[in-house]
Amino acid sequence: MDVYAINKFKDAVSGNSYPGRGIVVGNSCDGTKAVIAYFIMGRSENSRNRVFAERDGSVYTEPFDPSKVEDPSLIIYAAVRQFENKLIVTNGDQTDTIYEGYAAGKGFHEALTARCFEPDAPNLTPRISAVVRFGDGSGRGPGAGAFDYSMSILKSADREGTACNRFGYDYAPLPGVGHFIHTYQCDGNPLPTFQGEPRRIEIPDSIDEFTGEIWGALDPDNKISLYVRYTDLATGEVESRRINKNKY
Repeated sequence: MDVYAINKFKDAVSGNSYPGRGIVVGNSCDGTKAVIAYFIMGRSENSRNRVFAERDGSVYTEPFDPSKVEDPSLIIYAAVRQFENKLIVTNGDQTDTIYEGYAAGKGFHEALTARCFEPDAPNLTPRISAVVRFGDGSGRGPGAGAFDYSMSILKSADREGTACNRFGYDYAPLPGVGHFIHTYQCDGNPLPTFQGEPRRIEIPDSIDEFTGEIWGALDPDNKISLYVRYTDLATGEVESRRINKNKY
């Protein structure tokens, strides 16, 4: 087994109808862009009744049909926010926890000590999170010409949810390399928790190519929304793509 192998995104999810929610962070092949991607999937009507909305550089999950919302607590949240030179992306309201932690002088992993997996027994969905830090740490934003990133997964230690296991990963960017983490190994009842380290995947230079690859690889029945953002490391220019299965 080659631990340094880099797979296409489509190969990482091949044959998997339900990886759940997923985050990709990494560097474009030419080394000039910092890249994030976040997707959501759903099996229930409540989960599928969602879209991504973008406001002031932040991305939110919102109900597609507000009249059909059953329980908004775990499905409606800010998925992407920026605090100074740090771009945060998560699968739940821990986005706000990390943001508020930074405002209080805490680090990424330290802020997440206040949270654990989601209280949605029997699945006990993991909380997956990532942050991209632009610049040299002086508070400069995108355009500083360098970045690094961290990822985290908080998941149940057992079937009963009696304790939380915490896994953190810190990465130096490599051209063309991304790391992909998702909530579930595959479909099931209950849903089996993601296992192992974030997977290494190839990130192309083209945002449209990468967006199309991710969206095309996800199960057509279960996929809901996708957001992809490329940030130019030299200029700070942001290019994004947002796809919602539900159309207004």
